[in-house]
Amino acid sequence: DDVKMPGTTTGRYKVNFTKEASKWDYLVSPNQYSTEIFKQAFMFDGEFLEYGYPRNDILYNNNNERVISKLKQKLNLPKDKKVILYAPTWRDDEFFEKGRYKFQIKLDLDQLEEKISDDYVIVLRMHYLIANELNISDYKDFIFDYSTYDDISELYLVSDILITDYSSVFFDYANLKRPILFYTYDLEKYRDTLRGFYIDIEKDVPGPLLFNTTEIIQSIINIEQVQKQYSDKYEVFYNRFCKWEDGRAASKVVKHVFKS
Repeated sequence: DDVKMPGTTTGRYKVNFTKEASKWDYLVSPNQYSTEIFKQAFMFDGEFLEYGYPRNDILYNNNNERVISKLKQKLNLPKDKKVILYAPTWRDDEFFEKGRYKFQIKLDLDQLEEKISDDYVIVLRMHYLIANELNISDYKDFIFDYSTYDDISELYLVSDILITDYSSVFFDYANLKRPILFYTYDLEKYRDTLRGFYIDIEKDVPGPLLFNTTEIIQSIINIEQVQKQYSDKYEVFYNRFCKWEDGRAASKVVKHVFKS
């Protein structure tokens, strides 16, 4: 996940991050793959706590109709419609000034509203580095902006489908085994020019790569078919990245660190 470091711009980010990581006694890891990546990315040679993420305990312990209904009420979301969570990452090359990034939704919101609003609403969760507020006033009761909501795990729980791109959110969301659509309209640019990937996004992710609004809509309308198509790949992904998660990570970490 992202570590927020006040006053840090991308030019100093890596240096500051490594300095920060040197102070850690433990590093919590969700899977063996991440352990190996974290060693390199954070230059961390301390002790790994390989129990899964405590933040994901809620996805196992609160994944039931009663809790989800209460969360929808809390978020003012209609109970008679399904929820799509759109959680894209930030792009290094879209900014107002150094350290202040913007985001333009590359979705045809009018088309989405026309085709799926009878059955779905959309919840937006923009990356915390995004500085601009999105104008969604024309889409009242269809699009809800919860970019500043304090617990994204609750947004995971209320959503029936996740749409993301290259954000790490899909690793956490996969614990729910719900459909994930990847809106990768700038795949080549992001992969080859901007930031790149640790995994092979074209082979490893548990859902389709989609490149325009029409493809997004078709996948939503045919979401059960999409689930069947990607069920085997989803199972492989889950076993690789989510297998350690069981809803007891926080308890295991506390017992390990405090020997209680």
